[in-house]
Amino acid sequence: MKVCIVGGTGNISTPIARLLVEMGHQVTLFNRGLNPGVPAGVALIKGDRRERPAFEAAMQAGKFDAAIDMICFNAEDAHSTVRAFRGIKHLIFTSTVCTYGVQSDWLPVTEDHPLRPITDYGRHKVEASRIFMEAYYHEGFPVTIFKPSTTFGPRWNLLRQIAWEAGWVDRIKKGKPIVVCGDGRALHQWLYVDDAAPAFAFALGRERCVGQVYNLMKNEFGSWADYHRTAMQVIGREVELVGVPLASLLAARTPNVSICETIFSHNTVYCPDKLMRDVPEFRPKISLTEGMTRVLAAMEREGRIPDSDKEDWEDRLIAAQRKVGELKLS
Repeated sequence: MKVCIVGGTGNISTPIARLLVEMGHQVTLFNRGLNPGVPAGVALIKGDRRERPAFEAAMQAGKFDAAIDMICFNAEDAHSTVRAFRGIKHLIFTSTVCTYGVQSDWLPVTEDHPLRPITDYGRHKVEASRIFMEAYYHEGFPVTIFKPSTTFGPRWNLLRQIAWEAGWVDRIKKGKPIVVCGDGRALHQWLYVDDAAPAFAFALGRERCVGQVYNLMKNEFGSWADYHRTAMQVIGREVELVGVPLASLLAARTPNVSICETIFSHNTVYCPDKLMRDVPEFRPKISLTEGMTRVLAAMEREGRIPDSDKEDWEDRLIAAQRKVGELKLS
């Protein structure tokens, strides 16, 4: 098939493009050309999807059989994608589990769960999904919606629970304690990017996937405390985990704490059974340990591990929490 990926050089889409080429598809990326690493055998159309007439004209001119939209973030983007790929045989829209929010009626969350997004990102994805499904029901637009959970790979730094930052890796290397939210028992799921790629690649062109919504994650979960202990094993040094309540993390204005507040402090467990039924080629194989090993190797190789000695916010958090632990009520 002649396949276009809108985006194509990001965390998830890079291995998707590689796999599609290996499967014999003719692959074209549409993006601004700012990120390096276009896979061998892949064509690139440079452009900005926000310049909608040019984007839509380029996609229509490409006469693609199928497409994957990795960078559709709101209703306007969705309307533009429908116009851009009108007449296509299949389009996969990449949404997010953030559309469900964090107040779960049941766990694991299935695709029929109510949508209660608590972030603008999640709310905008809900609106985009609505546009696509309306186009499917009213016009027969052949869309499939994927909702990935946390999907990690070498293009990103290794995530931690409490903040968007990578200095925690250096802290472990130097034997410093690290902070988790609460007791670190919040449950989560992690999927390595190479394991996500087959879901997209093998769903394309599959008729039973059209008009469907799928959760995309590994069919297992763990606690954030266990996640950080796994990182310690990979790094080769064990350090203390210091629990700090979410309210304290917020009151202390912990840098980049929003990811913890909106997602990582909650039990977020989703069910991928529907996807594994309809796309049986999706069978994640890469363990958390192996995935972390690959990401940490890339961070080392590319000099992406910051010096934790240059930041003292975590040490101050830990010192304050230990003082609370020393309090005694008479």
